[in-house]
Amino acid sequence: MHINSHFAIGVIFTSFLHYFFNFTLIEFVFIIIFSFICDFDVLFSKYAKDHNHRLLISHSIIPSIIIIIIGYILNWIILIIGGFSYAIHIIIDTIDWGTNFFYFQKKPIGIKLLISKDEFKNLPKYLAKYNNPSSFFDEKYYNNKVCLAIEIILFILMVIFVTIYALQYIFIIPLYFLGLYFHLHRHFSLKSIETNNKKSNI
Repeated sequence: MHINSHFAIGVIFTSFLHYFFNFTLIEFVFIIIFSFICDFDVLFSKYAKDHNHRLLISHSIIPSIIIIIIGYILNWIILIIGGFSYAIHIIIDTIDWGTNFFYFQKKPIGIKLLISKDEFKNLPKYLAKYNNPSSFFDEKYYNNKVCLAIEIILFILMVIFVTIYALQYIFIIPLYFLGLYFHLHRHFSLKSIETNNKKSNI
């Protein structure tokens, strides 16, 4: 799932809890940031096995556990909730591609709906078909109508939840489009790389 969708989930989660905790703006934003920040490890995907940023430690359950423990030691409820927000991200990511959930196993764990058993078993063979290995994952995601439908549904739910439970923070919704831009820009950049590569091979 992409940054913008995790942002939407973060807003839904935080808006609902705002009803009980009455967060300040800083607290509200702080928790939401934890819902998507680990996705920026995509910038370091070249250091990951098969260029899969989901195999980095940032996409394991370890950081969220550390955050929750620190929050408990400091008796800081906002940090504890932030840790759970981070954990939700990791758990959800086990559904589409899977994540290196326990890190030390160095392999994706989860349902992995977007990759077949053959593709998972022979991933290097499939990645070799692309000029940029990241294009394999990008193409699979954007060609899946379920993933695109979920993104739309999450956006709608985000607007509904923030309107019902945290109307005073509704101005945060436009930030969703920054995440959307990030992924669309990356998508079209990868698409351009693959198109140019095919033309050069003709």
